[in-house]
Amino acid sequence: MFLLRLFVTPTLLFLFSSSLSLVLAQQCRLVRSSEALVPSPDEPFPSSGPGTGNGTSGSGSGSGSGNTTATLQPFKYGQTPVRGVNIGGWLVLEPYITPSFFNATNNTDVVDEYTLGQLIDRDVALQMLQNHWDTWITEQDFADIASAGLNHVRIPVGYWSVPITSADTNYTTSVDPYIPGAWPYLLKALNWAKAHGIHVILDLHGAPGSQNGFDNSGQRTSNPVWGLNTANQSRTLDIITFMTKEVGGMVDVIELLNEPAGFNGNNWASAIRTYWQNGYQAVRDTAGDNIKVMIEDGFLGITDWENFLTAPNAQGVIMDTHQYQVFNNDQLGYSQDEHISSTCALKDGYSSYVDNNIWMVMGEWTTAMTDCATWLNGRNVGARWDGSMNTGQTFGSCDGYSGDSSTWSSDYKTFMRRFWEAQVDVSEAASGWIFWCWKTESADDWSYQKGVEGGWIPKDPSDRIYPSICD
Repeated sequence: MFLLRLFVTPTLLFLFSSSLSLVLAQQCRLVRSSEALVPSPDEPFPSSGPGTGNGTSGSGSGSGSGNTTATLQPFKYGQTPVRGVNIGGWLVLEPYITPSFFNATNNTDVVDEYTLGQLIDRDVALQMLQNHWDTWITEQDFADIASAGLNHVRIPVGYWSVPITSADTNYTTSVDPYIPGAWPYLLKALNWAKAHGIHVILDLHGAPGSQNGFDNSGQRTSNPVWGLNTANQSRTLDIITFMTKEVGGMVDVIELLNEPAGFNGNNWASAIRTYWQNGYQAVRDTAGDNIKVMIEDGFLGITDWENFLTAPNAQGVIMDTHQYQVFNNDQLGYSQDEHISSTCALKDGYSSYVDNNIWMVMGEWTTAMTDCATWLNGRNVGARWDGSMNTGQTFGSCDGYSGDSSTWSSDYKTFMRRFWEAQVDVSEAASGWIFWCWKTESADDWSYQKGVEGGWIPKDPSDRIYPSICD
């Protein structure tokens, strides 16, 4: 029903007529903060040292693809653990995931999709994007994700790719300098997911004005303005309403916004809270109770969200929290055992939050223990680990920690397996997990696909070598 309506809109007729053949930002940098640690724009991920139900079920609908038609049963959130991966670097570019794309621009000032649209000839950039959308993720990836025993994908999309029209909003529909055109690929992905029995979290990853200033928001900037501009927030609500109306029947969860920068002060934190409330209501008003609504802790930690959007005033809400241990010097200085113990220390808090509030997933995490992946901290930005980022501290050479996993030691791979199991154990004490990300061009430590091939991630996510790692 939704696809048929989409095909007759002028915007999508134009999009489908196009040939489908043809940042100092950081990638999702969240560390759970304690009340004693105050994030800042320069250090939004302070160290947290080692140591220390609701609603109904719904599921996506829609036609399958190829020769397969699947019927997805409603996913039992809170009963069955979410086990998934993020489809990163596809419909929202990230330099560290596909560095070849950025190298191909022959312009070192292109650091995100915003500068791509600003600095590269529009026809050239569109052809580059279409080729990337055609090739980076295909139906085979969804088949492989299903074969890896995963039950969810989280698909990031930027607001500039959502074909909202003037009939859907009182605000501008211009997305300049961004280059739209990814929406038809999202529709294909939703059908691939359905065909292979995979549930979908559709994640609005970039909002007007940028919600965090990271390259993965679309715009790498030291001055994000989404949280200070009520027009941008209202415009984002209209985009969420449009997404829900057009593809809500094909997804299980709408995530209202990825990583809004609550560390930017009380005005931002207040704006985020209001936006979550209004966004929840927009989804309910548009689609009823059949779609789950995902919010995030906004860099504030889950304790800031006690008794928020809980029953009976709300239902079907999922908290998303992200955990990385590679974006500040304190955590980079952990021993391998401290990485494990710091992870395990989260388990009781996660379990308690879910017992007393709403479902929660660890929606982004990795087995990496360094920030050595090329351009992880933004294009042309170095790493803290080897001192090339010039933070005043160096931990050693990056050799053997990122890049091609064939160069890694067996001890390092053993640690990564332990780290994987600890994070899975902790997140499944809540409602589950979504690994960041499915694949990369050249950073195997961030690739679920390479982890399965290399053995530091099990082919069956229920398999455990260290079943008591957090006991």
